[in-house]
Amino acid sequence: MPASQSEALIDLSGVVFSRGQHRLFDGIDLQVRRGEVVAIMGPSGTGKTTLLRLIGGQLRAAAGRVAVDGESVAGLSRGDLYRMRRRMGVLFQSGALFTDMNCFDNVAFPLREHTQLPETLIRTVVLMKLEAVGLRGVRDFYPSELSGGMSRRVSLARALALDPEIILYDEPFAGQDPISMGALMQLIRQLNDALGLTSVVVSHDVGETLQIADRAYVISDGRVIESGTPDELRNSQSAWVDQFLNALPDGPVPFHYPAAPIAEDLRQGDG
Repeated sequence: MPASQSEALIDLSGVVFSRGQHRLFDGIDLQVRRGEVVAIMGPSGTGKTTLLRLIGGQLRAAAGRVAVDGESVAGLSRGDLYRMRRRMGVLFQSGALFTDMNCFDNVAFPLREHTQLPETLIRTVVLMKLEAVGLRGVRDFYPSELSGGMSRRVSLARALALDPEIILYDEPFAGQDPISMGALMQLIRQLNDALGLTSVVVSHDVGETLQIADRAYVISDGRVIESGTPDELRNSQSAWVDQFLNALPDGPVPFHYPAAPIAEDLRQGDG
């Protein structure tokens, strides 16, 4: 059942956004209730990461409304936008750790930049955040010394440093081995519930994402194809959703890119 505007912590209504001549979103509606883990899924190139940037105010919609906790993101002053962003943590697809800082200093960075906390208290907070992701023991390691999964978990500790209400995850499972992926899945769900967070997970890893999501949106061609609980999506009558969730090579999204018949192409080559 769709979240009403009063329930929604994040609310996108009729959002239109284009890149050049290409319309990426054509009136998307999407709501995230407080305390949920909501997945945004779809093929590569459908604008999933762009949705996160619209929510964070890095991009502005051409039409429609993007609101966080009832406030229109487009209407915020620069100071209010920074205030809103402090309520959010972001786990970037690449991890985006500072390569010349060790793990401790990476996690401490937002605390030193945005608070006046003394170093003794910063040390306590950093060690607690690293402990939460199971990596207090790597505090003196540099990013180059970490595996891909460990790097992503340290990035998550940094995203949690300022105790945000909302966490935005951009392809958190990309490039992860099964063990790292399982650890990240468990962390996202457990931290969301234990800390009372609201999480938005952008991913095209269907099986993993649906295991931890309360609800999911499947987007393509500038619109929401379908939304609902994981069970509702698995039981969808939509041929497009069935093709996407079950990784079918052909269906509404064809295997062959549109082209002239091959016999015609071959005859032209003979000429």
